[in-house]
Amino acid sequence: GLLELLNLPYVGCNVFASAAGMDKVYAKVLFADAGIPQCKHIVAYRKTILQDAGAYDAQVEEKLSYPCFVKPSNSGSSVGVRKAKTPQELHEALVDAARYDRKILIEEFVDGREIECAVLGLDDAQAAVPGEIVPSKEFYDYEDKYQSGSSYSVIPAEIPQEALTQIQEYALKAFSAIDGTGLSRVDFFYKKDGTILLNEINTLPGFTDISMYAKLWKACGLSYSDLLDRLIELAFRRKEEHERCCHE
Repeated sequence: GLLELLNLPYVGCNVFASAAGMDKVYAKVLFADAGIPQCKHIVAYRKTILQDAGAYDAQVEEKLSYPCFVKPSNSGSSVGVRKAKTPQELHEALVDAARYDRKILIEEFVDGREIECAVLGLDDAQAAVPGEIVPSKEFYDYEDKYQSGSSYSVIPAEIPQEALTQIQEYALKAFSAIDGTGLSRVDFFYKKDGTILLNEINTLPGFTDISMYAKLWKACGLSYSDLLDRLIELAFRRKEEHERCCHE
């Protein structure tokens, strides 16, 4: 927002897209409107949780069952995310997630593979070949993402070609749904029966040497250096297009 006020180009999504992508609850509203299949979920609130940690038990039993995942709505890198296998673990996870946000997402557990797709561009955005993350634990947590590097990736993901194509299409639809610009990484679940579910969009994905975004584009022939050049070019192009619009 500050860079917008200063009229300076910057890499990545604009203010709205960044805010929408960060807020998992409202991102789901936009994705549902775009017709993208997602995990079943319940929205919980800090005030209710602190009054009664078991306030959502009945909804979870009826709509999701166990195990389920608990996530702060506005957080990233799996911070505050827990897998709950029992009502007691759900209560503990909700109280912990409430430390990070007033809005908490409770999602169904999906027995599926984690597939990620990188998106690059503006209105002409393109999707890279999707890759699979194979976590070393029950789910791909903060340590796996940034510290241990014990998870590994398979690029392209070893799933049918039609599924790879469908994931690319959904990734571009998700990017468009939040009015994305520059870059995003869109994460999916691929189930044994071929069902594809959108997990979330990351408008400023990890960029370490073990992060997927650059790896996915490298598999498409775009080197790390060329990817950085492309992102900077897109930042200037978006600024120029915005200025033309404002002056017309």
